[in-house]
Amino acid sequence: MVNPSTAATLRALHHGRAPGDPLVLPGPWDAASARVFEEAGYEALATPSAAIALSLGYEDGQVPPKEMFEAVGRITRAVGVPVTMDAETGYGLTAKELVERLLEAGAVGCNLEDSYEGAGAGAGGGSTGVLRDPREQADWLARVREAAGDHLVVNARVDTFVRGVADPERAIERARLYVAAGADCVYPILAPPEAIPVLRAGIEGPLNVLALPDGPSLRELGELGATRVTFGPGLLRRTMAALRDITDGLRRA
Repeated sequence: MVNPSTAATLRALHHGRAPGDPLVLPGPWDAASARVFEEAGYEALATPSAAIALSLGYEDGQVPPKEMFEAVGRITRAVGVPVTMDAETGYGLTAKELVERLLEAGAVGCNLEDSYEGAGAGAGGGSTGVLRDPREQADWLARVREAAGDHLVVNARVDTFVRGVADPERAIERARLYVAAGADCVYPILAPPEAIPVLRAGIEGPLNVLALPDGPSLRELGELGATRVTFGPGLLRRTMAALRDITDGLRRA
């Protein structure tokens, strides 16, 4: 069982932050990358399910739960900073089962999505996915909160933008339900930069924003209203691009 003080440490990192100084959570995909991020001085880490899937040879969303929890367990054992896990939609587990598995893996937080992939949907998401009824999702989050107590920091992902719903008010409506259900943070994934101030104004509590390679800087995201910034599989993709450059250089040598 994880020491609740570690979850308290992660939770505290979300509060009292100055504008332009969001909590930056790199996304490790294995123990080695997690150690690199910790050695660089990051205070906490957030595993991305898509990056772990890629590292294990699966498509996003196709990793057997046992393998995903084992992968996260290797990450948490490799570092001394808090680790929050992307638990996707919860793997069909009950709230109690999910919390037990997260804590056994050493995670002190979790990311939970509010949509499911539709037929033919790609790994990066898209309008073919299906948004869950927000009240049903809020009920699920409340059960997770009850089962977890203070042992987990719950990040409720809001999938409206990734599912083609561009109006930020629809994301705000969902986020408010999730915060009322006990979520510590909300994550309107793929929210465009111009929507972040609107989301910040309409949502109580910490706001997680996805950093993109061609988007605003980390400081700019914080100034727009982001409390917390994550990268999804972006850091693994940049690492793979660097590795391709290295291997190309080896062939030319």
